[in-house]
Amino acid sequence: MADRQESRLPTSTTEPPRRYARLRRHRRWLLALAVAALLAQMAVAMVTAAARQTPTIDEPVYVGTAVVYTREHSLRYNPEHPPLGKLIIGAGLVFAHPHLDAHAADDQTALGRRLLYESGNDPWRVMFWARLPVIVLTLLFGLAVLAFARELVGAVGGLVALALYTLSPDVIANGSLATLDVPAAGFVLTSAWLVWRARRGRPLPHLALAGVALGAALATKMSTLPAAPVLVLLAVLSFRHARRVPGTGPHAQRRLVARSVAVAAGMVLLALAVVWASYLVVDPRLRWATPADVPAVHGLRGLALHWLPVPRPYRDGMRVQFGFEDATWGGFLFGRVYRGALWYYLPAALLVKTPLGMLVLWLTGAAAMVRVPRLRAAAPYVLLPPAVLLAVAMTGSRDLGVRYALFVPVFLAVAAAGVLALRPRRAPLAAAALVLFVAVSSLRAFPYYLPYSNEAFGGPSKTRLRLHDSNVDWGQDLGRLADRLAERYPRERVWLVYKGSGVPSAYGIEAADPRKAPPGEVHGLLVVSDSSVAKADGRLAALLDGSTPVDDVGHSITIFRRP
Repeated sequence: MADRQESRLPTSTTEPPRRYARLRRHRRWLLALAVAALLAQMAVAMVTAAARQTPTIDEPVYVGTAVVYTREHSLRYNPEHPPLGKLIIGAGLVFAHPHLDAHAADDQTALGRRLLYESGNDPWRVMFWARLPVIVLTLLFGLAVLAFARELVGAVGGLVALALYTLSPDVIANGSLATLDVPAAGFVLTSAWLVWRARRGRPLPHLALAGVALGAALATKMSTLPAAPVLVLLAVLSFRHARRVPGTGPHAQRRLVARSVAVAAGMVLLALAVVWASYLVVDPRLRWATPADVPAVHGLRGLALHWLPVPRPYRDGMRVQFGFEDATWGGFLFGRVYRGALWYYLPAALLVKTPLGMLVLWLTGAAAMVRVPRLRAAAPYVLLPPAVLLAVAMTGSRDLGVRYALFVPVFLAVAAAGVLALRPRRAPLAAAALVLFVAVSSLRAFPYYLPYSNEAFGGPSKTRLRLHDSNVDWGQDLGRLADRLAERYPRERVWLVYKGSGVPSAYGIEAADPRKAPPGEVHGLLVVSDSSVAKADGRLAALLDGSTPVDDVGHSITIFRRP
């Protein structure tokens, strides 16, 4: 009897661990399925947008430059942006095999137009392949968001962060374009995550990778430069924390600080090496002649440029960017047309174009990062880089779109996961309800993510009343306009005011510019991009006053009828 009882003991004591192991395995599978589902819906949204949208204003420049990079190994086009983002775009164009009849007199705008519309290529095919690498990169950055948040608050928090990232209309809209904004924001986030990981252990390999990611950001967009000193300072703190030994004397502490600074300097050198490599990949001989129209920069900015250890075309590109910032641009916000820039433009645009549930999670999560003791150490890594980048962007002169602050939804997706660290037991339930609200709002916008605005501002169809340019109408719906005219208005006279880089005739649109004709001759369909409607004056304003809106295309182009 005793032997029989003893034989039962192992079975009874091992069943719970086995059951828990099965639960853990099921949980891992459920987590993997949830991650796959979120990334899959984002991929579908971005691929759909990439396949249906015509080139936005900036894309032909990047695409044409990418082809010249890979075929002619010349840096002469688009110096205002470093090469890496365009090399990423060029990786997709290898599969499109576009033909380019370039002309020596082409500027970068003419180069893009010649590639897409004058060299015998299919612009749909070229643009899709150019956009595909950015789509893939956007999805990979989602994994960085997931990993960062998961390390802070666990698997469920990682899912919350990934959901906000993959459902963000701004990330989806820009991640489906052959532009530089998502790659730049994603590389900065990846660097911040790696710097944070260095704090927790194995600092040297993590900081080395962080330097590479920072260099990739700097080699994609110069607007990421303000994040560099922030990340370097955080690298010093991470290394010092990872290698600290409690109870050591002042001499050991000073040595640790010196080592921390040396390691951070090594991270800077790696970042600079990536910047240099991005130029040398294009042209190993680094042939470069400063264009005659590059503005001169004096004072402290000029001195900083002179001593910055980057290739000369990078410094000249910064001079071009400073020239843009010194210019006076036009803006449109909440129905007001103005000249110059408003310091609160970007926060206001983010308020309009961010789902309401996402805004609540951002603010609550950011507060939790500061309030909850176990998250407080991570708060500078999550909140400081986007805060500094946003502060600098708010001083800019170009009020043209939230894409200038795209790092905000990327970083604050991670911060939002902090909601799950709050004490109230209902926090996970509230977070789930808000994520569901975000999902409904985002999916309702499909496939028109670029002109998205939240329900408080009337949704995508009303964005044009509050914002303009790349917030609403960036030239993306020329193909949809061609289909609408063919389906509903065949053989009608069309007058077109189109804001974009596409060529209407390439999509079968035969139209004339009403601003170049006597007002008495303008009858029939008057088709106007919504950014042009928002800022209409003079002859166009008079033509619109006598017209009746009859149709909308993609929430970015309005069709009027003139008697």
